[in-house]
Amino acid sequence: MFTGFRETTIDTGEARILVRHHPGREADAEPVVLLHGHPRTSATWHRVAPALVERGFAVVCPDLRGYGRSRGPGPASDHRAASKRAMAGDVVAVARRLGYEQFCLAGHDRGSYVAFRLGLDHPERVRRLALLDCIPISDHLRRVDAAFATSWWHWFFYAQPEKPERAILADPDAWYAGDPEVMGEENHAEFRAATRDPEVVRAMLEDYRAGLTIDRDEEEADRAAGTRLRMPVLSVCSSQDLAELGGDPVALMRGWADDVRGTVIDSSHHMAEEAPEELARVLGDFFAEA
Repeated sequence: MFTGFRETTIDTGEARILVRHHPGREADAEPVVLLHGHPRTSATWHRVAPALVERGFAVVCPDLRGYGRSRGPGPASDHRAASKRAMAGDVVAVARRLGYEQFCLAGHDRGSYVAFRLGLDHPERVRRLALLDCIPISDHLRRVDAAFATSWWHWFFYAQPEKPERAILADPDAWYAGDPEVMGEENHAEFRAATRDPEVVRAMLEDYRAGLTIDRDEEEADRAAGTRLRMPVLSVCSSQDLAELGGDPVALMRGWADDVRGTVIDSSHHMAEEAPEELARVLGDFFAEA
């Protein structure tokens, strides 16, 4: 898994971020940063990242703060340490430490919210942005109805204090079993270890608590200020998630960016594991554009 990649831990000042990095086949390889979602780690990219290296890119796969083997500050009442703004700052710091002032960026699930925030806060850093199974948190919350609450109930449960930690740690397999055949044995083993670590579980839940509070507030502040994504944006949806993402994520993302296109991949939610060849092709084609 990740043959030819280097593994290192980078101190960003607030957090210690585990990073898998391949500098590319050529000295001038364009960097691509891949951000995983919940409840995965950077290992979720183990089939996609090497394929992008073969396409000529340098590839950076960090564990988001608190996830996997990365660590950040402990929980606080304002959830600021788990905010997407804080996580985006980590990613910028990691990229700069590796020598990349600008990069292409893809994020999936919770990682897509970090990528979205990074694009808003640091537009000069992001050349092209791919958002996988994503519409912004604030847009989701503006359309909450019975159907959304039924399908996305975990957002609201995970945001509650203490009880989610107790429930998950009492029976991790009921929450995070995973399938080693689909995920790959090493990816599954890493995921399994992470989701049984009380510190990681707390950090993942803090991510959701931040989502319903500070992250939502910061997105709404950007909306009111007219802040927009200035780079080309690709919305990639798994076919099984398309309806739950409102049926037309591209139309919604045009509220945030002028240059938006979209595509659908025949997969369930974890497309990096279930449709890696197609995802690598889609991302590689998009990132290779001038």
